[in-house]
Amino acid sequence: MAPLPKKKCAKARQGERRSHLRKITANLQTCPQCHSPKLSHVVCPSCGTYAGREVIKIKSPKKKE
Repeated sequence: MAPLPKKKCAKARQGERRSHLRKITANLQTCPQCHSPKLSHVVCPSCGTYAGREVIKIKSPKKKE
């Protein structure tokens, strides 16, 4: 048989061991052009600008007839 722990590990000790296993929220910035939230150092998904210039062209949504 495999060795077993002598005493039960406390939940606080278990939490200390798993302190790096947490969810990290994304650090959002506001776009200077359209003022929508975007990730830093990433092209804005709503207007397509990065560092004050247009990098990608965003297609307008198709109108339903």
